[in-house]
Amino acid sequence: MSTTALLRGDHHVHSTFSDDAVSTLAENVAAAHAAGLDTLRLVDHVRISTAWVPEFVAAVSALEVPDGLTVVTGVEAKILDTAGRLDAPPLPAGIDRILIADHQFPTPEGPLGPTAVRERLADGWAGEDALDALVEALIAAMERYPGNQLAHCFSILPKVGLDETDLGGERLAAWSATAARTDTLVEVNEKWGCPEPPTLRALRRAGVTLVASTDSHVATDIGRYDRVRALLHDADERS
Repeated sequence: MSTTALLRGDHHVHSTFSDDAVSTLAENVAAAHAAGLDTLRLVDHVRISTAWVPEFVAAVSALEVPDGLTVVTGVEAKILDTAGRLDAPPLPAGIDRILIADHQFPTPEGPLGPTAVRERLADGWAGEDALDALVEALIAAMERYPGNQLAHCFSILPKVGLDETDLGGERLAAWSATAARTDTLVEVNEKWGCPEPPTLRALRRAGVTLVASTDSHVATDIGRYDRVRALLHDADERS
């Protein structure tokens, strides 16, 4: 798919169902239509304890969607551990995709926040082992929950003092092959500026479907791409 076509979709947009977003579902739909988009994925954060997903599905179903715009749905859940479990409740019909997110750092024992990971690294946890754990968790999550979407993948790395370029060809090849085999979409994320061009090239070599997202928390950001456009351009230039 061309960059122009990719940028006509926004596959990760939050509403007031998320406690850190300010725009309603209807405001998001109106903004997507005004921006000339053809696809909008309405997404909100969940945890295992979340009970409002049926209400979210009903609210989306009740929306008036303008001609020319397709509205799809998702919930965003963090990876909990290297076995690939997600912090998500049972989901009703009407949720099209789970957005698998690296909000925290998955380990065999459970998720760690950035500060705890930095402390472990300072205490001797090898960066190579940490990268192995993250990629293992992502692969396991894609295998456990096939047909979904990776949200802002590898955005956790700079938060813990590691770099996406440290992943190396072998890890990226295994991760990309799993995304292709499991029909996992991988978003190019405006808010976090990831994945980076070498990672995007690995995804394209594996035949993975890319989608664009703003990770919008306010409707005025929907469909507005600068970092995504630059990432895709750089990936194309060096391919």
